Amino acid sequence: MTSTAFITHRDCQLHDMGSYHPESPERLTAISDHMIAQGLDSYFAYHDAPLATFQQLRRVHSAAHLERVKRASPELGIVHLDPDTAMNRHTWTAALRAAGAGVLAVDLVMAGEVQNAFCAVRPPGHHAERAVAMGFCFFNNIAVAAAHALDAHRLSRVAIVDFDVHHGNGTEDCFTGDQRVLMVSTFQHPFYPYSGTDSRAPNMLNVPLGRGADGEEFRTVVSEQWMPRLREFQPEMILISAGFDAHYEDEMGGLKLLERDYAWVTAQLTELAEECAQQRIVSMLEGGYALSALARSVVAHLRVLADF
Repeated sequence: MTSTAFITHRDCQLHDMGSYHPESPERLTAISDHMIAQGLDSYFAYHDAPLATFQQLRRVHSAAHLERVKRASPELGIVHLDPDTAMNRHTWTAALRAAGAGVLAVDLVMAGEVQNAFCAVRPPGHHAERAVAMGFCFFNNIAVAAAHALDAHRLSRVAIVDFDVHHGNGTEDCFTGDQRVLMVSTFQHPFYPYSGTDSRAPNMLNVPLGRGADGEEFRTVVSEQWMPRLREFQPEMILISAGFDAHYEDEMGGLKLLERDYAWVTAQLTELAEECAQQRIVSMLEGGYALSALARSVVAHLRVLADF
């Protein structure tokens, strides 16, 4: 059995927020090119991301939010929802594909067709709140996937792990107080979106890192704070908001992680998944804007997921 599914869709590369925007279509191209260059492209079960349904999105987003985003979709040109977040005529479909990828990933893992899955999709999702699109994000992809695991597959405990350089304010907004979900995260602080330092509920473990924090500091947080809490929680599935913008080469942030740090944390999570979650992991791309560093980091992450 191929252990890892790789889920993406060409529609995700048609979403474009304008020249020089860091969240560019080239992000996915860089990942696929590096996989080919490393000879890894034949080791995965490839799937096209489906379109998320209104029902699947409504588990975490308000109907009004969905209607606002849909109405904002332009026929020509680019429309800004905020200074950082813009739509072209392909964005609506790309956002549906990005959220649908997580749903498919959960289905594949729960069916036992694969042990885990990686979703190479854009736009990212972890800043999208229940009723607000922001921070390059329209729908909260990881939250849609988690809600699908809980509601459609009747899981009782799902963990969300977020190591993006930015706090996943949207994911926290979607699941604050939901005891079926434990979210653990690290992020640079103070930094956009200037949240996460005051956990609003006991099911949120947010650990801010100061500018310049390196892999050693990150590993200490994972070992001493994340892992004990995750083992206590005993998740039945682990979902990863896999942002790679904490890499030292990424000028969007100020942390200093390396590919080996992403490989290490992935190994910690795969070990946990073997212990309590029947190896079930769904990982979804979030940030990462230095193209070479992004591609290398994703491949390091994938090597551990696929165990080669």
